[in-house]
Amino acid sequence: MRKSAALAAVMLALIPASAMAPVPAEAKGCLKGAVVGGVAGHYAGHHGVLGAIGGCIVGHHMANEKAKEQAAPQGAQNVQPSPSPAPKPN
Repeated sequence: MRKSAALAAVMLALIPASAMAPVPAEAKGCLKGAVVGGVAGHYAGHHGVLGAIGGCIVGHHMANEKAKEQAAPQGAQNVQPSPSPAPKPN
């Protein structure tokens, strides 16, 4: 399959997905992930477009996870309930 045919197939596959999303997309992490994934995909068998798509997905996920960690209260992380003290024998 030629590169242009593969690119056209990927673009046609993405059109319905973008049309179904009426809300604006947040691209946090997507651009950085797409660049890294595209370069890695290019060197791993000339699959730069697929690498960019995968990198965008992973980068967006990682940005969301980082935002959740920063939004959580500082003391709420790794807090374990303390066991109740044992009654003292009389």
